[in-house]
Amino acid sequence: MKDLVDPIVDAIKLAVTTIPGDTVKALKQAYESEESEIARFNLGNILRAIEIGKSRIVPVCQDTGTLTFFVKAGIGSPYLGEIERAIIEATRRATLEIPLRPNAVDVLTGRNSGDNTGKGVPVIRWELVEGSDVEIAVLPKGGGSENCSALAMLTPAQGWEGVKRFVLERVTECGGKPCPPIILGIGVGGGADYSLTLAKKALLRKVGERNPDERIAELEEELLTEVNSLGVGPMGMGGKTTTLDVKIEIAHRHPASFPVGLVVQCWANRRAFLRIKADGRVEVWQ
Repeated sequence: MKDLVDPIVDAIKLAVTTIPGDTVKALKQAYESEESEIARFNLGNILRAIEIGKSRIVPVCQDTGTLTFFVKAGIGSPYLGEIERAIIEATRRATLEIPLRPNAVDVLTGRNSGDNTGKGVPVIRWELVEGSDVEIAVLPKGGGSENCSALAMLTPAQGWEGVKRFVLERVTECGGKPCPPIILGIGVGGGADYSLTLAKKALLRKVGERNPDERIAELEEELLTEVNSLGVGPMGMGGKTTTLDVKIEIAHRHPASFPVGLVVQCWANRRAFLRIKADGRVEVWQ
């Protein structure tokens, strides 16, 4: 198991200390185009925090979040039986070595486990696919932005106009709570639980990367413009950039319902990936 634990720890460390280049580029563009001095001040502080995290190899934010792992597992991999145990052990080690803030609290006793593990955490989402490679996406999710995530069970008659209203109202309601500029993941269809899973998976796409379905890509662009027109701005203090991007993923739905899951990510758009080959070779990247 040790051979798998080490690279998973490396991926967690990369995720929490280094913001991906696509996100940094978008934040710099927002800084350059911003007209509000307060907004530029906030964006400048964000960019400085990112630079400190990368250069000193320390977490860019004190809330290192709840770790979610999306595992796309090839059914021919010889490591299927080891992955869950390796992820849990890597989470414990990463908590001590990076370090990560302990964020796993028992809902009955209020006691913190101290190592970011416990009942149901870290969160591991499995998807079985053909092949022998295992690809793991690491998504550390902070509590402030997660608190602004929401579910809407719309009627089919409300449709996509209802989706837009729901998103715009929720972003306005949350204001500065999720530490904007935010990234919005939106899942439409499937069911209540699956729409939220789709929304969280959408956050794994790069900033600026559109859905391959041109119709969905157009909706992403429309919502990006409309959310930024709200004027919430960096840290909720006004400005041109409220969201860096909007990501939409879809699934078929029941004829009687139109589920919409919204997952909000803060400016600390943390993610990393690793691939485990059948021969034991491992690649880690962002």
